[in-house]
Amino acid sequence: QVHLVETGGGSVQAGGSLRLSCAASGYTISRLCMGWFRQVPGKGREGLASIDGSGYIQYADFVVGRFTISKGNTKNTLYLRMDGLKAEDTAMYSCAAGCAVPTLWESDYRNWGQGIQVTVSS
Repeated sequence: QVHLVETGGGSVQAGGSLRLSCAASGYTISRLCMGWFRQVPGKGREGLASIDGSGYIQYADFVVGRFTISKGNTKNTLYLRMDGLKAEDTAMYSCAAGCAVPTLWESDYRNWGQGIQVTVSS
């Protein structure tokens, strides 16, 4: 089983940037299909971006141009760069693995990190 641990969250002012990292152990991520999600209290997870083992990527429409998903294979880490952050981006962010193809549906993933908080102040 691949274990995923998110880091890089915290507080940022609106318009700022953060880069989240998802360190993986137990499996080499270069050939994995993985994704980023977020969740606010009382709501389900919202898919943000996904990347497969061939580098194909899918983004949610509302993050296109602001968020960038990538893999750092030498560090076996999945990244999410977030630019132009807005107050409504405040959420718990999680990485996941196990999709067959890039997808924004949480049910298509098998393994999840525990999540990390991102708070954007206006």
